[in-house]
Amino acid sequence: MRQVAVIGLGRFGFAVAKTLTEQAVEVLAIDKDKEKIEDIKDYVAVAVALDSMEEKALRSIGIEQIDAAIVCIGQNLEANLLTTTLLKKMGIKNIYARAVNPLQEEILKSLNITKIIKLEEEMGEVVGKSLTSPNIQVSMKLSSGHTMAEVKVPKELCGRTLKDLNLRKRYNVNVVAIKKAIPSIDETGKRIFKEVINDLPQAEDTLEETDFLILVGKEESINLLSKHK
Repeated sequence: MRQVAVIGLGRFGFAVAKTLTEQAVEVLAIDKDKEKIEDIKDYVAVAVALDSMEEKALRSIGIEQIDAAIVCIGQNLEANLLTTTLLKKMGIKNIYARAVNPLQEEILKSLNITKIIKLEEEMGEVVGKSLTSPNIQVSMKLSSGHTMAEVKVPKELCGRTLKDLNLRKRYNVNVVAIKKAIPSIDETGKRIFKEVINDLPQAEDTLEETDFLILVGKEESINLLSKHK
C-alpha cells in the first residue's frame, strides 16, 4: 500500500488526508497541534503531533520511508518552506507543497519539488485523488451518481480504435469526447499544439498518446481505466 505523509492539518490538509485514506492510501498525518491530531486520528493510519521544522523529530517517525509528502501548511511561510527543505534534504522524491502567495510560490519553485499546490481548502479532495490517479486531470461528480472525468489515454491503449477497445464493455464507461493536441506553427514560427475537441467520437477513431478521453461512468470504473496496464 502506498504511504503518504500529510503535514499541516488545517481544513485543506484534513480534506487531503481523509480523501487519500478513502482512496486506499496509508496516510501519516502530522501537525504540532495535538487537538488537530485528535480530530484526524480516526481517519488515517497514523497521526503524530510534532514540529515539522525539527529534522530529528521527522526522522524519529521514519518519514524517509514514505512514497510522497504533502506540505499543507498555509499562512506560516517559515514552517512551510523549512519543512519542504527538510523533506528534500532527507531524500523524499515526491513532494507536494501548498503556496498561498506569489513569494511563497517562487521560493518553492527554486526547491524543484514535484508540484506546487495553489488551491483553496475545498479542492483538497481533488488533490488527494490526483495522487492516486495521476492520469485523471479533471473530474466532476454528476447528480446521477456518475462521474465525468478527463483522462489521459494510457500508453497501452494508444494506436487502437474505440471499436477495438470497446471501453464500454470492458470498463463500463462511455466516451463522450476526445481531446486532441494538434501540432501547428504560430506567427513566430514556433511549433505549438492546438487543443481540438472531437465531441462526436466514432468507432473508427484511433487513440494517440497525446489524447485525453472525456468519460462518464462510475468513479471506480474510471479509476480502473486510468491505471490500465
